Amino acid sequence: QVQLVESGGGLVQAGGSLRLSCAASGRTFSRYAVGWFRQAPGKEREFVAAITWSGGSTYYADSVKGRFTISRDNAKNTLYLQMNSLKPEDTAVYYCAARGTTPIPSSDSYDYDYWGQGTQVTVSS
Repeated sequence: QVQLVESGGGLVQAGGSLRLSCAASGRTFSRYAVGWFRQAPGKEREFVAAITWSGGSTYYADSVKGRFTISRDNAKNTLYLQMNSLKPEDTAVYYCAARGTTPIPSSDSYDYDYWGQGTQVTVSS
């Protein structure tokens, strides 16, 4: 089992920045691919970014490419999402997730076995 706890969400004006963190505990965090997803009210959960177990490769949704950066610190068992140039359409609950059976990332939420409780990000115009 892996337990994931997100933090760092909040209210920010358009154009601002936030840094989300996801602290992992339980099984060896460094073995798993991890990612960020988000869900806005009335919408389906969507992929934001993912990273390989080593941190050597990253993947982004087109909507956040160039503005968001995913990273991980395996020594601290922590995943990060640096969000810059935020837009009102980025408003959502952000979730971190981990794949429990493979170090290969995926943009499909059904491929992830462990989820955090989510943290709210609200971007005002």
